[in-house]
Amino acid sequence: MPALRRRDYLFKRDGSQYWHVRFQDNGKSRAMSLKTTDRLAAEVAAQPYIAAHKQCLMARRPKLETAWVSQHAPGLHTLDDGQRIFATERELHFLDASGATVRTEPNGGLASHLVNAGPAFDGLQTALMVGVDPGEFFKERPTLATKNADDALFETYIEQNKVTGPGEREARHVWSMFKTLTDNKPLKDCTRNDGRLLVKHFTEQGLKSASIRKKIMWVRAAVNLAIKDGLLTFNPFADLVPKPKGKVDDATKRKPLDVADMKLCADNLSKLSAADQLLFRVLACTGMRLGEAYQINSELIEEGCRYVVIGTKSAQSERRVPLPAAALPFLPDKITGPLFKGKPNDASKRLNTWLDDVGITMSARSCTRYGTALRTVCGPSNARMTFGRHC
Repeated sequence: MPALRRRDYLFKRDGSQYWHVRFQDNGKSRAMSLKTTDRLAAEVAAQPYIAAHKQCLMARRPKLETAWVSQHAPGLHTLDDGQRIFATERELHFLDASGATVRTEPNGGLASHLVNAGPAFDGLQTALMVGVDPGEFFKERPTLATKNADDALFETYIEQNKVTGPGEREARHVWSMFKTLTDNKPLKDCTRNDGRLLVKHFTEQGLKSASIRKKIMWVRAAVNLAIKDGLLTFNPFADLVPKPKGKVDDATKRKPLDVADMKLCADNLSKLSAADQLLFRVLACTGMRLGEAYQINSELIEEGCRYVVIGTKSAQSERRVPLPAAALPFLPDKITGPLFKGKPNDASKRLNTWLDDVGITMSARSCTRYGTALRTVCGPSNARMTFGRHC
């Protein structure tokens, strides 16, 4: 018998000294900081959370339960032979013409049934209780939808663009959901109203417009490729969720890190790794986005001023950013390769966790801040600070 995998609920996040406790619930990971750097203290603090989590898991396990099942609902009933009965939850009182009880019988009996076994078994169990042949219950089994030409063009898009990992899973989920909402309607016959069904589905889930645009992007791009290949002539997903012009979008508005926040960051900067300390200083001094900082792989000099070129997202975003004097003592003498390694998303998680740990727990943080707050971290500077939650 293979050994069971050891389950450890405690872990440390990159860039954090605190122990965290983590659970898996319905396929989602939930984690919380225990606010201690001591492993034994973390084990003690985590015990109530672990015990509550295990109780929930045990409550969800399939199990047999015994309950009384009544043959007749409480109240007066007239049987097929004309006999009248008065039913309580557990007894049947047979009545004569005057209404007096002539005999008493049990109203049903104890029955065992399986709970938490899933909807398919619940349906079978209900069928057995009402006397339906189990063979009839399994007579019509669901069948997988057959692949068609639309699936082929979608697969062409996935393969040609080398979509893998989480992106591929999201793309396939969106495509499958659209087929379900439209009852597998061929794309050549779809209209914008069909595409709006997908928008409505995600809107009802509470997603914001930017998230909906990101999800629909997969199917819109697949249809655009099919149009280029001459397989389709119309895209039912184009411009379904336009970004408001001249209006405030529904994206969460971020509050700036104020002077007190920056002072708190300065006091706790040593809790970050050397690489993340440098990242924070660069973001605070230059005003660039976190992803743009990861684009730095070289530097140039003009009239004695060192600068970097960032902004590859679009032609409009490409720009030259001087390296402020406040950041120079922490930078290499000359940048000749990638300044930061790894993935921006991983760095964002580390820095946001660090902000939580030091006490900056507000859920809305801005990427824009001018003024003296920078001096608490980087010294005097007129540069813009653009670091906050979810940058």
